[in-house]
Amino acid sequence: MSPVLMLLGGFLLASPVRASDGSAPTTITCLTRGVDLRKERAYVLCPADCPLWQFSVFGNVVYASLSSICGAAIHRGVITNEGGIVRVQTLPGQENYSAVYANGIQSKVLTRWASSFSVAGTKSGALEAAGRPLSTARPSTGKRLKKLLEKKVGNKDCKADIAFLIDGSYNIGQRRFNLQKNFVGKVAVMLGIGTEGPHVGVVQASEHPKTEFHLKNFTAAKDVLFAIKEIGFRGGNSNMGKALKHTAQRFFSLENGVRRGIPKIVIVFIDGWPSDDIEDAGIVAREFGINVFIVSVARPTTEEQGMVQDVGFVDKAVCRNNGFFSYHIPTWFGTTKYVKPLVQKLCSHEQMLCSKTCYNSVNIAFLIDGSSSVGDSNFRLVLEFISNVAKAFEISDIGSKIAAVQFTYDQRMEFSFSDYATKEKVLAAVRGIRYMSGGTATGDAISFTTRNVFGPMKDGPNKNFLVVLTDGQSYDDVRGPAAAAHKAGITVFSIGVAWAPLDDLKDMASEPRESHNFFTREFTGLEQIVPDVIRGICRDFLNSKQ
Repeated sequence: MSPVLMLLGGFLLASPVRASDGSAPTTITCLTRGVDLRKERAYVLCPADCPLWQFSVFGNVVYASLSSICGAAIHRGVITNEGGIVRVQTLPGQENYSAVYANGIQSKVLTRWASSFSVAGTKSGALEAAGRPLSTARPSTGKRLKKLLEKKVGNKDCKADIAFLIDGSYNIGQRRFNLQKNFVGKVAVMLGIGTEGPHVGVVQASEHPKTEFHLKNFTAAKDVLFAIKEIGFRGGNSNMGKALKHTAQRFFSLENGVRRGIPKIVIVFIDGWPSDDIEDAGIVAREFGINVFIVSVARPTTEEQGMVQDVGFVDKAVCRNNGFFSYHIPTWFGTTKYVKPLVQKLCSHEQMLCSKTCYNSVNIAFLIDGSSSVGDSNFRLVLEFISNVAKAFEISDIGSKIAAVQFTYDQRMEFSFSDYATKEKVLAAVRGIRYMSGGTATGDAISFTTRNVFGPMKDGPNKNFLVVLTDGQSYDDVRGPAAAAHKAGITVFSIGVAWAPLDDLKDMASEPRESHNFFTREFTGLEQIVPDVIRGICRDFLNSKQ
């Protein structure tokens, strides 16, 4: 069999492998997904030694088409990390992709996807991965207009809002400062900046931090490169802690171009060591849901370490001390080879652990008492309370979700977690809820909500919360249904008004009960409870992540 020439990762290789029909397989990258291919069936060649953290894999037998093809093949055991031929075949989409850990790769739960692929070995020894797969073997030969449009849109697979926090102190000096700018420019270009791709900005750290340009200023790589080139060296101390805190608190705002539901990243470049405390700034960044990467260059020598306030500053400032968020470059000279590995990390969104906050990663269902004792005017105050709580959260199809159920003797699903994907639509739906009037069967209502509202979300990534609002004694038992909700992983806050018995409120509330139940004599008192409920949800979310 004559060898086939293939381009792999920029190197031309001679390979004797062929698909079972004798044709040369298409070379793909580690990150090629099923959805990137356009043929019903295709033979592709997975490269060797793809880093496992690059793979995004949904499902364990039939894979969602947004999964990495090579990752699915390794996960299924069809090929190893040494790469190999994979046969790709389109399959229909499905619901409820289950997850499992196999061959070094953790697959993820996914509720629903439009198309799928499966993975299996073939008798010929060629490997079969089934998906609805764009060849990355060679660039498209389409019209120039199409290329320009793609360039403007950017890399959709690396959608992130990124701040480059560069070192402008006397530590680095003018010459290395220019080398740092060159490196940042190369990273920015490889990221694939565009309207639908990554957006970047730059903050310079010195005596006082300075925002050089914001996320909203440029959406084309050439404009970003020019802006980086124009940045002047400021000098002064390397107050990275001060600059990181400034970036976390002021840079990532809606006015400056931050996008909802998109990972927020700060890449901190430190030449030597910071002049001030950086640990507290790292904590502030995490509270804002920002993923902090530390790129350290030229670590302090043994003689210089006595001048460093905290030798372990890198591990204390990063998003998570797991090795992923720290990146060391030995010198500013010859940095080109470090560009691609850093970009691959920045585009691995499933690793952005600090993007998840209580504001964008919770499901909150409101169980609303619609009994006759509430009355129409008080019912409006209850809906106002729900709206004020919901306003605090980042509601989207990939963020937090809100649902509402009204109950008397019966239950009425007002809207589920999947009905509305924006805050505006949720608030409009809350305003549109109509008062039922009737009896009070709170226990049955909790069971209904656990089963019908939270049931479809039980394997989802968000943490589940139930807020029960009632003004009176339940006609049925609340303890059993509440215990079942707790067992299902639902944190319950109970809020009583007027004649609601304290024993029922405590029985419904999650542990510790004292901090999960509230009482007010008048419906107008609900307004004062809003911040307590929001703080309680965030407290429980953070505790669950410890």
